[in-house]
Amino acid sequence: MKLKRTAAALTAAAMLPLCACQSAPPQVQLDPSSPTAIEIWHYYNGAQKEAFDSLVTEFNETVGREKGIVVEAFSQGNVNDLIQKVTDAADKKVGASEIPDIFSAYVDTAYAMDQRGLVAPLDSYMTQEELDQYVDAYIDEGRFDQEENLKIFPVAKSTEVFMLNKTDWDKFAADTGASLDSLSTVEGVTQTAAQYYEWSGGKAFFGRDAVANYFITGCKQLGHEIFAVKDGRVTFDTDEDTLRKLWENYYVPMVQGHFGAYGKFRSDDVKTGDLIALVGSTSGAAYFPTQVTINDTESYQIETLVLPPPVFKDGSPYAVQQGAGMVVVKSDEKREYASVEFLKWFTDAQRNLQFSTESGYLPVKKEANSLKALEAAELSGAGEALEKTLTVAIDVVNGYTLYTNKAFENGTNARNVLEYCMTDRAQADLEQIQALVDGGMTRKEAAAQFTTEESFQSWLEEFRGKLEESIQ
Repeated sequence: MKLKRTAAALTAAAMLPLCACQSAPPQVQLDPSSPTAIEIWHYYNGAQKEAFDSLVTEFNETVGREKGIVVEAFSQGNVNDLIQKVTDAADKKVGASEIPDIFSAYVDTAYAMDQRGLVAPLDSYMTQEELDQYVDAYIDEGRFDQEENLKIFPVAKSTEVFMLNKTDWDKFAADTGASLDSLSTVEGVTQTAAQYYEWSGGKAFFGRDAVANYFITGCKQLGHEIFAVKDGRVTFDTDEDTLRKLWENYYVPMVQGHFGAYGKFRSDDVKTGDLIALVGSTSGAAYFPTQVTINDTESYQIETLVLPPPVFKDGSPYAVQQGAGMVVVKSDEKREYASVEFLKWFTDAQRNLQFSTESGYLPVKKEANSLKALEAAELSGAGEALEKTLTVAIDVVNGYTLYTNKAFENGTNARNVLEYCMTDRAQADLEQIQALVDGGMTRKEAAAQFTTEESFQSWLEEFRGKLEESIQ
């Protein structure tokens, strides 16, 4: 059901004297004695939800009460759950709720809703000075229509980092002379994983949470844009040499057993000791384990090391820009204005840093993306992994080129091809390799049958075909 003003909120607001909103455009007047109610749908859970809910409460009790805005926020589950509920609301499906005033969205979902005419342009509610305070790439991501209107308000972003179980790495490095420097390149990680596999007696070293990000940033690092978008239309740059490098540095070590993916997330695999390194989102850093659990009775503490994400040896330093922004639904000026007022309040530099340190996201304003600002935010309560992650992530924001592809129709389908086409092939081939091993072949001999040029060409043809099908 669409948000109704709660009795408590109305009662509290009615006790305040009537006043007009400061800084409102001349035609917009809000009335604290009759607050404008704003409903937000998001996908935050756990610590992220707690941090967001706390700030919503603070807003309602302070600025919201003064200006006549009541915000109520609801988690809709995970990202996919949220997308489905927003889509159902937009399509007015039987049993669906009315669409909220604000919802969290990645650019593909925002684009799809904009095609239905549901997304409000936000530039008129912000001054140029206000816009200039945000990281340029974050604002640019929200300008996806042909007129380049701002249609996604950046509130919290993330990128990727390399996370390492330093305790077990130190043992490996002491015996083999392996250097942390090798982990700065994609090829170096692949070589190190092979060395670790031999040293450990057959254990995987490394895994990735989001293989689609590997494709998107890897191609950019090597000079190609796999999703080249102009005016909402996409062409696929599937350069063979580039994709061969991606194949050689993900599929090949996967079927050789040097990389792995076992649990739902790679942090789960580090916790069980099946991996000691991963590339994952900063927003998931809080889940990196503090100990390895061998079985019900055996476990040991580990130290965390966080490094920038690896870049291809001959590539340029691109890193993924991700994290949903907030989309304001087209309605009337009062509700749109009230929505933007909350979002501007929420992204105040210090307040946004508070949310970041509690949730693992990155702040969206330029002044907040500095080590000095992070230190002032008192990270001591964030936890070891998150504290180290945010420090490294700030360096990534300032030292890499952040990249996310532009929106296009059926973009989610195309991204799913990146996410699953290579991993599904690897999983299917691993089952065949295991059958060959069970039949008496060595693991190396069995894997060699699947790492041929013929195997790559077969996958490449399948990959290109699935990409084209994804946008039909």
